[in-house]
Amino acid sequence: MNQKNKLTLEEKKELAEKKNQKKLLQKLVAGAVLAVFIMLFSMNIIPGFSSLSIKIRYIVIFILTCPVQIWVGSQFYSGLVSVFRYRTADMNTLVAVGTLSAFIYSTAVTFFLDYFISIGIEPHVYFDTAAIIIVLILLGRFFEARSKSSASSAIRKLLKLKALKATVIRNGREEEIDIDDVVVGDMILVKPGEKIPVDGAIIEGGSAVNESMVTGESIPVDKEPGDEVIGSTINLTSFLKFKATRVGKDTFLSQIIKLVEEAQASKAPIQRLADKVASYFVPIVILIAVITFTVWFIWGPKPSITFALVNFVSVLIIACPCALGLATPTAILVGTGRGAENGILIKDASSLEIARRLDTIIFDKTGTITRGEPEVREIIVEKSSFKGTAEQLLSIAASSELYSEHPLGKAIVRKAKEIGLKLKEPQEFKSIAGKGIKAKVDGIEIIKGNIKLMVESNISLGSLEEAGQEISKKGLTPVFVAIGNKPAGIIAITDSLKNNVQKVVSRLKKLGLEVVMITGDNKNTARAVGEEAGIDRVISEVLPEQKAEEVKKLQREGKIVAMVGDGINDAPALAQSDIGIAIGTGTDVAIESSKITLIKGDLSGVLMAVMLSRSTVRVIRQNLFWAFFYNLILIPVAAGVLYPFFGILISPVYAAAAMAFSSISVVSNSLRLRRLSLK
Repeated sequence: MNQKNKLTLEEKKELAEKKNQKKLLQKLVAGAVLAVFIMLFSMNIIPGFSSLSIKIRYIVIFILTCPVQIWVGSQFYSGLVSVFRYRTADMNTLVAVGTLSAFIYSTAVTFFLDYFISIGIEPHVYFDTAAIIIVLILLGRFFEARSKSSASSAIRKLLKLKALKATVIRNGREEEIDIDDVVVGDMILVKPGEKIPVDGAIIEGGSAVNESMVTGESIPVDKEPGDEVIGSTINLTSFLKFKATRVGKDTFLSQIIKLVEEAQASKAPIQRLADKVASYFVPIVILIAVITFTVWFIWGPKPSITFALVNFVSVLIIACPCALGLATPTAILVGTGRGAENGILIKDASSLEIARRLDTIIFDKTGTITRGEPEVREIIVEKSSFKGTAEQLLSIAASSELYSEHPLGKAIVRKAKEIGLKLKEPQEFKSIAGKGIKAKVDGIEIIKGNIKLMVESNISLGSLEEAGQEISKKGLTPVFVAIGNKPAGIIAITDSLKNNVQKVVSRLKKLGLEVVMITGDNKNTARAVGEEAGIDRVISEVLPEQKAEEVKKLQREGKIVAMVGDGINDAPALAQSDIGIAIGTGTDVAIESSKITLIKGDLSGVLMAVMLSRSTVRVIRQNLFWAFFYNLILIPVAAGVLYPFFGILISPVYAAAAMAFSSISVVSNSLRLRRLSLK
């Protein structure tokens, strides 16, 4: 019942997230459509519109702007509440103050047009400025909401991996029951091709089990009595009878889910740079505007209330965050677009900010650094007892495995076909779970497998035994071949490195990052792969559930860590890391738990992501500078400090022009990312 209740809660959470996204999208679409018409009417380019009186034109624009200001932008008014209640300011405050100032002033001009004209003030409205700011900021909020929903999506996908039914043996009878009804001690039967329902220990039978969905290791594990099995993995070749040892929330997969949830919940949200600036900028601007109004009202020329009001509004409009609204979204839009062109999907702006500050990158081994597919690397011939060539040995071994479903056997067959060898059909074939195979080709008995099978078959390996040990030290898997009860040789199989791994690792080091490899493999295999890849720090013999803890250890050292992985077992580590980078060819859960996805599965994408993030954040900071530079320079002028000396005042019209110029600077600067080289 617990699982069902949890699924129900997850489904409710998913519905709430979708409802929120739908509401944001509705507001965004409505606001964007209205903003376009507001701009067109404000620019006076709609046929026939210019023939109307100025008051009628302003009223039409006012009517179009009201829904944007009141309904679409309603969520930003919480910033004003924060100012009065908590005495803090953020991006919401800046948006609310700026847009309301422009909207209220424009509304006053619209309905008191004759008064403004009578006192010599040019009647100009800023409805388009208010609408554009609201729509742009809301666009960023919509993308942020979509990225947040991916965390719970990862949990839902993990839950879907669980088996729903189990075949148990009770009172001597087979019985299919719901997975929730399995208890510790139940005897469970799993047939070939079926999903193992819960964790347990094998009592009878032997088979190869595909554990890649939870361990990330591509080569299936041979299981025999006494070995443990993991729930949700797949039984491949033969039947298994095992005793349930962990069920429900205690299973391996449930622990993985728990680790993902804890890692995601423990992450503090990143404080956006814009909010930091706004927390200081907004109160200062409001204070300056109030001082401006007070000074002009008390000491200004007649009519003092008019001068006070105009200068008050000029200060607020010139500080209005139009360029600030563009500063981050435009850079993110161009930066993420540039990444997508190169197969790099970046989920949100905070990911780019974190990626810029990375100093450590952890690579999972299987499927990330390596191809995740076994292949023949080396063939050793025992010349004293086999007179043929390496190709002839490969041909015989591949023929014996022609119809095998085991990945190691498939790798041998694939290699033989790649070099054009002609294979023969075996007359007999027998798979020995956890050890290898016995077959007959052209009437000759072939025994092929691990050293256990050779010992049981009374095959004296001689020097091949030592050769097998040396192969293991290199990180390869030795497959012994005996022909006619005599040792014939060894076929060494490995999971080879992906293209450009050494180059990517070298470039990352030059950028000042420490590169780490993590794997569940033994020290010899891990060290061999690490040396080949050019990675100095290797963390080996790590159980899947311990990967997140290894990430925490590095974080406790003060490091900012990225985790690169592709398997379900990588999901907790991806979530725990400061930024998770998933290989797009990996599992959906790994992708959902990450912040950056490499669609092509090419590790050069990691290097590109780091370079792109550094450049994009640099552009965002430049944009924020330009967004405030003109405003900060002109705020004192708008307040009227030059009037006593030179008689200079800035009208709201020129204040809007300054905003437009800073916006153009921001957009132009962001577009430079289009020309960024990521090679």
